[in-house]
Amino acid sequence: MKATFKKHTLKFKRPSGTSRGVLETKETWFLIIQDGDKTGIGECGLLKGLSIDDRPDYEDKLKWVCENINLGEKTLYEKLIEFPSIQIGVETAFLSLKAKLPFELFPSEFTGGNAAIPINGLVWMGDKAFMSTQIKEKIAAGFKCIKMKIGAIDFETEMELLKAIRQEFSVSEIELRVDANGAFSPMEALEKLKRLSEYNLHSIEQPIKAGQWEAMAKLCKQTPLPIALDEELIGIFDKKEKQKLLQTIQPQYIILKPSLIGGFRGSDSWIRNAESQNCGWWITSALESNVGLNAIAQYTFTKNSNLPQGLGTGSLYENNVQSPLEVKDGFLTYNTLKDWGIDTILNNKI
Repeated sequence: MKATFKKHTLKFKRPSGTSRGVLETKETWFLIIQDGDKTGIGECGLLKGLSIDDRPDYEDKLKWVCENINLGEKTLYEKLIEFPSIQIGVETAFLSLKAKLPFELFPSEFTGGNAAIPINGLVWMGDKAFMSTQIKEKIAAGFKCIKMKIGAIDFETEMELLKAIRQEFSVSEIELRVDANGAFSPMEALEKLKRLSEYNLHSIEQPIKAGQWEAMAKLCKQTPLPIALDEELIGIFDKKEKQKLLQTIQPQYIILKPSLIGGFRGSDSWIRNAESQNCGWWITSALESNVGLNAIAQYTFTKNSNLPQGLGTGSLYENNVQSPLEVKDGFLTYNTLKDWGIDTILNNKI
């Protein structure tokens, strides 16, 4: 058994704004295992400035994985506790190696093209005109759930955008989620949540910065609007620490980004903890290429969640890996008539 890795820089079709800045490119790494005539491919989807494993020794750790690939998936996973994005790459690559087809990791009605996953339409930050255009595009594309990133432009302008949606579409027609990425201060957060709740939103993600457990707990207790923890989960891997976080903060939801929280095992652990405390959850991608998105989507389908998931990021890039993944009318589908661009990865033609 041999393993190699290849770095790839994904290029956004158009700059995408968050409260942490505007994204134009995104680096990712493909882990490739070869065993005889079998090939397994996984993606290590690091997010600069956010992932706990955004470290100078990241590629050194990937080299170590390749040199020690014969340790096997379980042992490697356990030794990569500080590198969650490499953990999911290892999990995915070994699943791919063992699979009948290299990209059919969790065979299901979804991979058979007979079922779809409801997803939210993502509206990136920008000026009012840009965000308004995106909202109209998502609604025209058939999305029934829209997630709008807020916190980078004037709050009153963001309120106007939400008001405009609600004036035209009722709660039963369009579900609205907002993601603050920790943009509010603890002092102002509750008042802003009260204002936002006027528009019957489904939830708000991470209203204040992560790490302020007591302030977040107070907010979750008083909020008129369900709160979903996102960045708060990053860097917490110990089972008891996960339980402590959820017991202390008692959020209404948690959001699972497998590349940031230890892959599928890490997600399973969070789900068990959340469900034991009657806390809701959903899963989102973290700007992976279609290789990582595919793995996360297939895993997500096995969890039988009825909530819209955050898996609509495959069309963001101009140089993504060709895949059967398609977004239709607000659902992620798997078109069995389309092929994977596996050769583009193996031969550096992406």
